Amino acid sequence: MERFAEKVVLITGASSGIGRATAERLAQEGASLVLADVQEEGLEATAKQCRDIGARVETLRCDVSQASDAEAAVAAAVAHFGGLDVLVNIAGILTLEHTKDTSLETWERVLRVNLTGTFLMCQAALPQLLERGGNIVNTSSTAALAGMPYGAAYGASKGGVLAFTRTLAVEYARQGLRANAICPGSIKTPMTGRSGLPEDPDWKLIQRAMALDEARGPETVAAVIAMVASQDGAHINGESIRMDGGALS
Repeated sequence: MERFAEKVVLITGASSGIGRATAERLAQEGASLVLADVQEEGLEATAKQCRDIGARVETLRCDVSQASDAEAAVAAAVAHFGGLDVLVNIAGILTLEHTKDTSLETWERVLRVNLTGTFLMCQAALPQLLERGGNIVNTSSTAALAGMPYGAAYGASKGGVLAFTRTLAVEYARQGLRANAICPGSIKTPMTGRSGLPEDPDWKLIQRAMALDEARGPETVAAVIAMVASQDGAHINGESIRMDGGALS
């Protein structure tokens, strides 16, 4: 099944986790890929795997919190492949600490990458996506849907991503653009593995966000992103899709 044959897809955060899994899934489905991340070594590893599948791939170092980098990523899609059909925003950072201990620097850094970075990428991509009737898939989180202990900055940033995604959907639907958000939870990725916990966490609060069965790998999220971004998701717009193994049910 090649739902993305002759489609050009730009994926941020492609060096590992959900970003890498999404790149591999869309490579299998025929997409031409522009892969962006600040982690260049992991990015090249992802690109190699996608090329081995048979995909056309371009990579670039991209700090999504910088407008110039966002613009360069979109320009790369146009230069190498002639345009852009799908933008998938996955780049993000996570810090876990008591809210009373969260510095203003940490707060601003998390929002800059997770929320402002999503805005900058979408803003840069909109002209191309509108021209080609494309769509956007943003990555939010279950932290945007329920209180996330020790994740004040992260939860606020992901809540902003949801509101921004709905704004895009309403503002541009009549011009042929779709925008949706995925809200993962209990997904095993390098980011969640290295985020750590603050001193003396309340484990009952932590357990509130755990899947009812088991945590899943990033490929489960990639599969849903592929559906939403393809023509199979043509009637899905302005939606937030929760993927958490029933944790918030």
